Amino acid sequence: MNAGLPLAAVVRHIYRPAAASVLTSTDRRFSGGPCLTSLTSILGGRASDKIGREEVLARAQSLVPVLAERSEACEKMRRAPDETVRDYVDHGLLRVCQPGRYGGYDLGYDVLCEVVQTLARGCGSQAWVYMVLADNPLKLAAYDLKAQDDVWGEDTTKKLCVAVSAVGRATEVEGGVVWNGVHGFSSGIDHADWVMCGGFVYDEQGNKGRGMMVLMPTSEVTIIDDWHVVGLAGTGSKSFEVRNVFIPTHRILDKAQNDAGQSPGMLFYDAPVMKLPRGGVSAVSYTAAVVGIAQGFLQNFYEITSPRKSRGNSVADQPGIQMSVGLAAAEIEAAERMYLGAIRETMAALARDGKVSQEMHYQGKRNACYAAQLSLNAVQRLFNIAGGRALMNEGVLQRQFRDCFAAAAHHSLVWESAAIDYGRHALRAQ
Repeated sequence: MNAGLPLAAVVRHIYRPAAASVLTSTDRRFSGGPCLTSLTSILGGRASDKIGREEVLARAQSLVPVLAERSEACEKMRRAPDETVRDYVDHGLLRVCQPGRYGGYDLGYDVLCEVVQTLARGCGSQAWVYMVLADNPLKLAAYDLKAQDDVWGEDTTKKLCVAVSAVGRATEVEGGVVWNGVHGFSSGIDHADWVMCGGFVYDEQGNKGRGMMVLMPTSEVTIIDDWHVVGLAGTGSKSFEVRNVFIPTHRILDKAQNDAGQSPGMLFYDAPVMKLPRGGVSAVSYTAAVVGIAQGFLQNFYEITSPRKSRGNSVADQPGIQMSVGLAAAEIEAAERMYLGAIRETMAALARDGKVSQEMHYQGKRNACYAAQLSLNAVQRLFNIAGGRALMNEGVLQRQFRDCFAAAAHHSLVWESAAIDYGRHALRAQ
C-alpha cells in the first residue's frame, strides 16, 4: 500500500463492503471513492444525478406555493403532510448534504440554509421538518460506516430524526449497550425510519460515565403524541420512549470523540460540509427558518395591505405604515445577509483547510442569533399594524406570526447567551 496516502484515503481503499462487487460504473458515480456501498439503482433507492445550488433552489421555490396551500392542514394535523415529505424526496432536496457515497450532493451548509429559508416562505412548520430531515444525514455521516450502511445500504432515501438532549441511560452489555429513556422534541419523527438520541452510560451503582449518541430503527421506539403548541405546530416535534433496546457497538457514537472531530465516519469523507463543527455557526439552519417565515410574512403583508382601506382611506398611503414596512423590510434583508454571510465564510474556510477559527465560531453564532432577532422584530412590527383581520384564525398572518416566534425561541438562538459568549471571546482575544 502506498505509504504516501493520507489516512482517510487508505481507509477508503481498504473498506470493501460485501456487496461492492455488484456495483456498476453508474452506481459508483454517486460515490466519493472506490468500492463503496450505494446500491440505490440495484435495490430500489431513488438515486439522482448530482445537481448544484441553482437547481436545488429552483426545485425548492417550485414547492413554496404547494406548502402554503397545505399550511393550514399541516397545523391542524400537528405534523407535516406525507405528501410534503414525498415531494422533498421526489425533488431530491433531502440529498443536499447527504454524503456522495450514498447518492447525496455534498453541497454546502449554506445551500441547505437557503433551501430552508425558501421553503419557510410557504410554511414554517413544513420547512422546519425539511431542515431536520436534510441536516440529520450529516449527523449519521459521523457514525461507523457499518451504521451508515444499516440505514442507507439498500435505500438511500431512508430518513432520520434526532433527539439531542442527553437524557438516555445506557447499560453496557456484550457487543453494545441496552438503552432506556424518554426523549423529547424530535421534529419529523412521524416520517423517520431511524432515530438518533443522546445519553450516558451508567454503571450498576448509578454512576454516570461516557456520553454518546445512539442509532436505532424508529420501529423500536414508542412515539408519544405530546406536541400541542402555540407555534410551529405542524412540525410534529413529539417525544418518544425507548425501553430496553439493544444498540450494537457500531451504532454508538462516542460524544467526546465526535466533539473532537475524530468520529469514525470522518475518515471517509472529504466534502467541506462534513467537517462543519456543531454548536456554533451551525445554528444558522434555525435562523434560516426564522428569516424565511419573516419573508413570507412580509410578502403576505404586502398583498393584504396594498388594497386595504380603513374607514374609507387607503392604509398603504399612510406614512406611518410606509415607514414601518421600510424598516421591517430592511431588518429582514439585513438578517438574511448577516446569517448567510457567516455560513458562507465558514464553508469557504472549511474548503480551504478544513478548519473553523474560534473567531468564526463565535461570530457565526452571534450572527445567527441576532439575525433571528431582527426577523422577529420585523414580524412583530408589521403584525401590530396589520389590523383586526390579521387576528382571525383562518388568516395566514397570525400563523406566520406564531411560527416566527416559536422558531426564534429555539434554544440554539438565545441572543443573550450568544452575545455574552462573543463579547467574552472578543475581549480576551485582545
